[in-house]
Amino acid sequence: MTMSKLLGIDYGGRNVGLAVSNEDQTMAFPKDVLNNDKNLLTKIKELCLKEEVAAIIIGESHNFKGEENKVMGEIKMFKQLLASQTGLPVYFEPEFMTSAEASRLQGGRSPMLDASAAALILKSFLAKRRNKKL
Repeated sequence: MTMSKLLGIDYGGRNVGLAVSNEDQTMAFPKDVLNNDKNLLTKIKELCLKEEVAAIIIGESHNFKGEENKVMGEIKMFKQLLASQTGLPVYFEPEFMTSAEASRLQGGRSPMLDASAAALILKSFLAKRRNKKL
């Protein structure tokens, strides 16, 4: 049974981290960090086609109280744009402190930090889905 890849996104005001799963959707790998500019959507669409992505997972950002962060308004609009422009299903995955966790795992900041955070978001989504199948 062949599956296709999933795209994980860690959305930020300046940078957007991307991660891609393997085809059987068991692992997540940091892929790229893009500038959040007018070319962002086009670049993500191109990546979805190149990697044969079946669905997109975007981090749902909340603060310590569990309330939506300021960036969530932008994330919700971006989620709608992604769905309409790619024709792919787009799902939220709750994320909390993924950039801090990625930094800890990497031993500090790096240019791929946001991609690593996206991989953690995607990994969380994959793990929850796998546990529901058990």
